[in-house]
Amino acid sequence: MADQVSQRMAVNAPPDICYEVVCDFDAYLDWASDLKEVTVLERDGQGRASRVSFRAAGIGRSNHYTLDYDYSKAPGEISWVQSAGDLTSRLDGAYAFEATTNGATEVCYKLAVELKFPLPAFVKRRAESKILSTALRSLKARAESKARAGSS
Repeated sequence: MADQVSQRMAVNAPPDICYEVVCDFDAYLDWASDLKEVTVLERDGQGRASRVSFRAAGIGRSNHYTLDYDYSKAPGEISWVQSAGDLTSRLDGAYAFEATTNGATEVCYKLAVELKFPLPAFVKRRAESKILSTALRSLKARAESKARAGSS
């Protein structure tokens, strides 16, 4: 059974910039520190990445996985399911973007992880927490930088 975790963070950038950052897979290596390689394999009819291959720093080795993206709730949410992975049998998740009254965005990152090998629960929880907090902090820094620069 997959563990499901989530975390929220306030980002001082509007939702459209947060969404743009998450959808710009070609720029992930510029801001997502744990990623070593990102390749868009397929795009949908609107040119959005629909299947993306990743190589990430893992638990003592690189982790390769492929995610299939769903834009049916865009731009308020982008979700994904894993279609292939060498260390994980499930790595499904979503980013949700909610505007706040001060022009910022509440970003919620949800993740369901199932490993192909057993790991002590405390180690797995620590890894999940690191994945969530690193992803959100990196997204926050990138989106706020773009907002300050006046990009959208």
